[in-house]
Amino acid sequence: MAHLQDWIEGARMRTLPASVAPVLAGAGIAAWAGTGSLPRTLLAASVALLFQIGVNFSNDYSDGIRGTDDVRTGPPRLTGGGKAAPRTVKIAALACFGLGCLAGLVLVALSGAWWLIIAGAVAVLAAWYYTGGKHPYGYMGLGELFVFVFFGLMATAGTTYTQGLSVPWQAWVASTTIGLIACALLMVNNIRDIPTDVLAGKHTLAVRLGDKAARATYDAMILVPFALLGSYASTLLPWSYAFFLPAFCIAIQCVMRIHGLGAFDRHEGRALIPVLRDTGFLELAFGAALLLSFLVS
Repeated sequence: MAHLQDWIEGARMRTLPASVAPVLAGAGIAAWAGTGSLPRTLLAASVALLFQIGVNFSNDYSDGIRGTDDVRTGPPRLTGGGKAAPRTVKIAALACFGLGCLAGLVLVALSGAWWLIIAGAVAVLAAWYYTGGKHPYGYMGLGELFVFVFFGLMATAGTTYTQGLSVPWQAWVASTTIGLIACALLMVNNIRDIPTDVLAGKHTLAVRLGDKAARATYDAMILVPFALLGSYASTLLPWSYAFFLPAFCIAIQCVMRIHGLGAFDRHEGRALIPVLRDTGFLELAFGAALLLSFLVS
């Protein structure tokens, strides 16, 4: 029987910054545009967190019953590790999606953007079929596309839209930067699992690219967002770029760890878990920097 700590581990806490960061960024741009709303920001954060946890439990269930998690380099999963019955994990995933949809309905009602219900339904289906169903697209190397669209574009621009019913170009740039770092979070997770995913027939983008190219792609995913900040030169106060220094320092350390540069050994397998954790912190720090920089500009 799974204990509380097992469920906390199953929720994959290291990935949760991927749900909070886009909301911070989107809320900051909405506040800068004069349409900020704390209640709507909190609702958007609730939707994002519940969907992220739902995705994690859904992946746990689907990968577990498919046998993908029988051999893992990461922490044991609830289903694959035999800690919880598959049906229980499935119910947990559906419960999170249900609660997320409920929070989303309240947000839609407050904003009046009822068409977003369709977008929410698409997000739930995409979340489930990432590793679920007969032909999960996560097994085809399309996981990063899902993450970029739903945890980058939709989550960031959606947060801004529900507060002002418009999405300025600054929000689309923010969506792109946050989406790329979210993809990096998935990429480093999949780099860690390349050996076992190959055996399980799970052809993630990391598997398709190969270890060396996947690591180079990870570098681009966390460094390009800093280059894109240059597009904000006419929007942000020059000194507000200092808010991004913590995120940049984390990014450089992640690159050094994943390639074994400087005093760091080249991280492999389970040793990549700290890089996964720090990539989550990087995304959170980047999202917070976007929030602060737009609030003061």
